[in-house]
Amino acid sequence: MSQQVRSSATLVADAAEPRQGGESRTVVDVAVGVLIRPDGNFLLTSRPVGKVYAGYWEFPGGKFEPGESVQQALQRELNEELGLHIDIDGIEPWRQELVDYPHALVRLHFCKVWAWSGELQMREAQSFAWQHLPVTVSPVLPGTVPVLQWLTQERGA
Repeated sequence: MSQQVRSSATLVADAAEPRQGGESRTVVDVAVGVLIRPDGNFLLTSRPVGKVYAGYWEFPGGKFEPGESVQQALQRELNEELGLHIDIDGIEPWRQELVDYPHALVRLHFCKVWAWSGELQMREAQSFAWQHLPVTVSPVLPGTVPVLQWLTQERGA
């Protein structure tokens, strides 16, 4: 069974860039889905045009709305962005990572998702790719890199 791990260190993305909001930035909580098919491949999506890091590849998800749990936020986001329906009981909280991006300080709540219904619909005009290790898409969003490392460790690669 997976365990939820909190990172003791913050991952700093693009360290040479200035931080918007300075030292007093609030943490933005984001639910992230690691959708894994029975063959072991996992879903990556590209960030849409007009968003920060447009074109970078990431695991899908989005910001919590007030009062939402991680599972509720992920369920809503995956439906809004991808048209997928996920049973809350099928969402396995996995790990967290704090990422200091130039535009925001983000706490990523990674969850494994093993089952869903519906066909992928790229509702934000993003791209998708089912991947295995090592991934063949690039560039990869900095907050995605630790997940790829965790998957590599779990799979003994």
